[in-house]
Amino acid sequence: MSSSFSISEYHNVDEVYKQIANLMSQPPVNVPKTVLDNYLSKIEATCPKSKAMTSEAMKYIPGGVQHNLAFNYPFPIVFNKAEGAYLHDIDGNRYIDFIQAGGPTVLGSNPAVVREKCIELLNTCGPSTGLFHEYELKIAKMICDNMPSVDMFRMLNSGSEAVIAAVRTARIITGKTKIIKVGGAYHGWMDQMVYGIRIPGTGRFESHGIPRAYTSHTQEVYPNDLGQLERTLFLNKFRGGTAAVILEPLGPESGTYPMQKGYNKAVRELCDKYGSLMIFDEVVTAFRVGMSGAQGYFDVKPDLTVFGKVVAGGYPSAGGLGGKKEYMEYLSAGLGGAKKKQSKVGGTMAANPLSCVAGYYTLVEIQKQNACVKAGQAGDRLAKGLRGMMERYNLPFVSYNQGSICHLESAGTLFVKINYLKILKVLAEIKERKQMMEEMGAAYTAEGIITLAGSRMYTSMADTDEVIDDALDRFDRVFSKMKR
Repeated sequence: MSSSFSISEYHNVDEVYKQIANLMSQPPVNVPKTVLDNYLSKIEATCPKSKAMTSEAMKYIPGGVQHNLAFNYPFPIVFNKAEGAYLHDIDGNRYIDFIQAGGPTVLGSNPAVVREKCIELLNTCGPSTGLFHEYELKIAKMICDNMPSVDMFRMLNSGSEAVIAAVRTARIITGKTKIIKVGGAYHGWMDQMVYGIRIPGTGRFESHGIPRAYTSHTQEVYPNDLGQLERTLFLNKFRGGTAAVILEPLGPESGTYPMQKGYNKAVRELCDKYGSLMIFDEVVTAFRVGMSGAQGYFDVKPDLTVFGKVVAGGYPSAGGLGGKKEYMEYLSAGLGGAKKKQSKVGGTMAANPLSCVAGYYTLVEIQKQNACVKAGQAGDRLAKGLRGMMERYNLPFVSYNQGSICHLESAGTLFVKINYLKILKVLAEIKERKQMMEEMGAAYTAEGIITLAGSRMYTSMADTDEVIDDALDRFDRVFSKMKR
């Protein structure tokens, strides 16, 4: 089991929240209108093919794109080449890639060594047979050998599917009903988990089309509030019991709401005290924080672990569930499921040969190249450089990182306090800050940087010092134009 992690030093969580509180106490610092107009004109002038194609896509695709990550203000950019630290669009423009497919590509985009293995597989077996392939065993063994709490692994199509399997299995094992999540986290789009997402305390705010009965056993607690968690666990003893507590170990929204370093161990103790399972959602953190995941970094063993993203190295069908053998046997496929109650899961394309070979060789290379540490060093350099820039220009923005997961809070959209007595005012503030975030993202795009909604960035092994310094120069061109 590897002990090399992307996080060189865990941030001061109290200081991060103090800085965010300062940001939220001030009026938003927008991109000046004349500057924004120039940036939007630049995007229009340099990306005409992207605009034409995505305008046509609006006729055939709801919203014009097939994935939330693909939307950029003022219109989506169409990319046709990804390589290492860079993306290229159909108009011939090159960008520094800090989205890295949403997190899966720790090695950098489209690494040749993985691509060659995938081409070799396509030339022989093809992408899918529906039957067993040797790389199903290889990737499962690799994951079990590296993740501290995982004795067995079942590969699925996505992190969302893996959460469905985890919740269902936890209820079978415990015979209990309630699922507690840390508010603000996204655990996929299953009916029961579209609850308290993005902003803590929102409950069913985004549960459109979902009957109340579907979320009646889902509860949320605020990040870092152990007292609220224990009270909820205690009260649940009298209303069906708690099957599981599910959380992102770095904090909701990939660590946007950072957790105190001792929080996970405290949750582990509470789960043991109240007879509940602990589920780690390591969709982002597994093999990005380190080969042993966030659970290795925090030295905490969850009962079940949800996988996604890196587990297929950026290729499709990235998902899976791992855990203790006695728990995972409930997910036995085929004849093995007859031994006990079965947690029904499936998926024709789950564990297809292409995803397995891509995932296996990605993990091999991450381990061989010490990629997590290198990506984390790039994240440290980026976050530190941004902090220096904010101080230089007297901007109230906040920059912090958990290794290769970097956060840049300029609008604070996810930190708006929910007050249902003043809900119209709250919604207006969210809308204003969201627009500001999109405008900041457009400014970065115009300067040749691709981020996740202008507020999150994933670094990779391909982000050398030269790449990061180039990116900081581009950010500087944006920040230098900002006015309080």
